[in-house]
Amino acid sequence: MTTAAQTHHFEAEVKEVLDLVIHSLYSHKDVFLRELISNASDACDRLRHAALTDAELLSEGEAALGIFLDPDEENGVLRICDNGIGMSREDLVANLGTIASSGTRRFLDAMKEHGGEEMPDLIGRFGVGFYSVFMVADRVVVDSCCAGSDSGWRWSSSGTGEYTLEEVSGLARGTVVELHLKEAEEGAEEAEDPRRFLQPFVLRELVRRWSDFVEYPIQLEVEKPAPEPEEGEEPGEPETALDTLNSQQPLWTRPKEDVTTAEYEQFYAHLAGWGKPLETLHLKAEGTLEFTALTFIPEQAPFDLSDPARAKARISLYVRRVRIQEECEELLPPWLRFVVGVVESSDLPLNVSREAIQTDGRVRQIQRHLVRKLLDTLGTLLKNDRKRYEQFWEAFGTVLKEGIWAGDDDNNRISKLCLFQTSKDNGWRTLAEVKEGMSEDEDSIGVLVAPDKKTALSSPHLEAQEAAEREVVLLIDPVDEWMLQRLETFDETPLKAIDRGDAGVDDEDTRKEREARDEDKKDFLEALRNSIGDQVSKVRFSSRLKDSPAVLVGDEGAYSDHMERMLRRAGHELPPSQRVLEINPGHPLVAALEKLHGVDAASPRVHDAGELLLGQALIREGGVPADPARFTQLLTGLMGEVLS
Repeated sequence: MTTAAQTHHFEAEVKEVLDLVIHSLYSHKDVFLRELISNASDACDRLRHAALTDAELLSEGEAALGIFLDPDEENGVLRICDNGIGMSREDLVANLGTIASSGTRRFLDAMKEHGGEEMPDLIGRFGVGFYSVFMVADRVVVDSCCAGSDSGWRWSSSGTGEYTLEEVSGLARGTVVELHLKEAEEGAEEAEDPRRFLQPFVLRELVRRWSDFVEYPIQLEVEKPAPEPEEGEEPGEPETALDTLNSQQPLWTRPKEDVTTAEYEQFYAHLAGWGKPLETLHLKAEGTLEFTALTFIPEQAPFDLSDPARAKARISLYVRRVRIQEECEELLPPWLRFVVGVVESSDLPLNVSREAIQTDGRVRQIQRHLVRKLLDTLGTLLKNDRKRYEQFWEAFGTVLKEGIWAGDDDNNRISKLCLFQTSKDNGWRTLAEVKEGMSEDEDSIGVLVAPDKKTALSSPHLEAQEAAEREVVLLIDPVDEWMLQRLETFDETPLKAIDRGDAGVDDEDTRKEREARDEDKKDFLEALRNSIGDQVSKVRFSSRLKDSPAVLVGDEGAYSDHMERMLRRAGHELPPSQRVLEINPGHPLVAALEKLHGVDAASPRVHDAGELLLGQALIREGGVPADPARFTQLLTGLMGEVLS
């Protein structure tokens, strides 16, 4: 039985506000389901809390508190039902008849005013979440019966500036929100069709994405096939059953000592969808800012780890068990984007649509805390289980080094975790281990940039370093040279690129001897320089070479040739660089050229040899001659002369 419906006008500038909610406030239409489930969860919380002082509101034997989804595909209607505390006529007017008014907000205020200690975790704070339903529905009907009342009320509206209220008898305690979904606009894609929310698989996916850890079961009636008939029996009819869509298992809320490894692995698989966790960080921060975090470092890298479009942390933000943001980039920097997990906090400032957090000091505080704890976890793993740490490094080391370039390597907190290949060891080495092995006369850690380890190990730049028994760090990742621009020192010891500037192995006497030789043979060196042209700035004798005839050396602080090639391939225009060609005075080829120049300074062979020396020096470092055809022609001619 119902009474005559009464029509009321919304308070406030409702048409403008509703237009804002429907068209501007939310970026995804599907959040309406999250908002309604959050409201239903609040209603169940409020009933359970009220029953602490009035046991008759929730008597034994009643159905367990929960939320039920009822899609009616034939009529285009979706119902979201709960058996929570319900709403009276006054509640409906206050909560649904006034835009930006929240019953939950007032309930919390009332609890604080009366000194309530048992504060339930309630979600709705802004009073606009309910109106997101008008993004997908052209008419909404709300039937609600307040706990302890014999009659209920029906609220209905098309979101156009007015609503109706009428008394309805025979309603069960709780609330039913009935959405009459809009029909798809002509030409709209399937993903834009509001009636797709009537499909069980869509509802299941949305619940899992946004409301998987809501405390109360979210159920949907599904049809299950009939069991296989026994021999001679007739096939049975399909059966219907209630299927719970949410896991209801927010593992992060439990004390970590009560959680098993198997439970952590199962939860990780639920979040990530691949592999197992290598390390788990479960922490609860208390004090001025309270939050809980459960994060995982995976065993294996995801396929899209290097995809620029996915350069976000895989950390989901929850507020009272409801997911607010799936990839919350404010909680972790991009160089920790391989971390998977959740953060829950009630203290973070959300925007009015609750789709993102507003960056402020509290957000930065959480990020600093998380980053520090994750780096501490990696440091412990490096110290206690080198094999497993090397497994992590091979999967994620390149990404972690991005943090050095980003300027986040305060006190070497990232660089001390980095592993490198070196000229002395086939395995991984830390910079601390390299420094520990330095001799007393070494004042810097030598590094060499190269496209790969094989090219690096064959570099002429290593010859003098190896003769002096010095270990050189090989920088063979694409990010390494960017990193080197920020990582100037490690533990107060400079890092020096051995292919640029002074090799760092000459004593004062050796340097003076080399300079005197340059002066004595300046005509020969100038002849080689003229044969090469502007491809080098000068030619000089080298003290860094032991076996190779020539090598190219850059200026101190300049890009390596490898870096210049990468930048040019990426479309960057760079001014032509001029490096120094150093030649080995002890090499038979150089000695023969020097002798030839002394006999015939105008010999074309001296000119050709200069080009060949430059070309082979470029090839040794992974580059190519400026004119490959010319280089091939000279090499072929030389081979022909030798063979004939």
